[in-house]
Amino acid sequence: MGYITSAALEETGYVVLDSYNKPLDPKEWLDIEYVDWKSSGDTRFAPLASAFGEIECNGFWNHKPPRTDKDGVWIPAQTELAPTLTERALEPGANVGRCRIIELQPNSYGDCLYNLHQDDNNRLNPDGTGWVVRGFFNLTDDTESYFVLRHNRTDPEGEVRIALPAGAQLIIDTQRLWHAATHLGTEPRYCLITSWESGPELDAYIEKYHGVNHVESVPISQETLDAGQAEQARRDAARAAYYAAKGQAELAAQTAMSEA
Repeated sequence: MGYITSAALEETGYVVLDSYNKPLDPKEWLDIEYVDWKSSGDTRFAPLASAFGEIECNGFWNHKPPRTDKDGVWIPAQTELAPTLTERALEPGANVGRCRIIELQPNSYGDCLYNLHQDDNNRLNPDGTGWVVRGFFNLTDDTESYFVLRHNRTDPEGEVRIALPAGAQLIIDTQRLWHAATHLGTEPRYCLITSWESGPELDAYIEKYHGVNHVESVPISQETLDAGQAEQARRDAARAAYYAAKGQAELAAQTAMSEA
């Protein structure tokens, strides 16, 4: 049967919408409660909607009963502090799963490449229903920062880098694309992330805000590209060596116990 998907995302896996140009009160993301939750760098998250309305960020499939990233439960203590952000998440009229604000500390392009990841949005998602994608609404004016998208985590061919000024609005199939942000500022970056179910409501929202699936990449130097690739490779190798050594140590311990 297959999933219901958005035609606008079919070619590239992302769309960039019109920039949000209405006033925002930073208190909506500064005065809200955050939890320590590491994802793609030095991060914290402030959930607006979670699996059961608790202030936590775990995947819906890690709860009892386990389920897919849909039908999130809004958290009144959080949404009351962030009414405009809640309204923006609800505006498409699409089913919302997790909805949260990310706080990302400054990092480098090399950090970003190492932290590239794919999301597991559609675990337990029933066939024949809408494919879950994510909206990213940049809240702070991170004019030197950019979102990195790749089809292959370690291959820069076809990499797209999307600028992140205040008001930038992206919708991405984050289960399809490897993604992370390069944040070159001196202060934390804040962004609203919403899981939406694909379908006619989301399609109409993309059309309303003139979604485009090709944008010019933020230019970076060849030196930066090469250094980023080298840093990703170095840290990947270090991580592989760590887990190999850990596995060997555990095997040795098991062998010693069996021989005791």
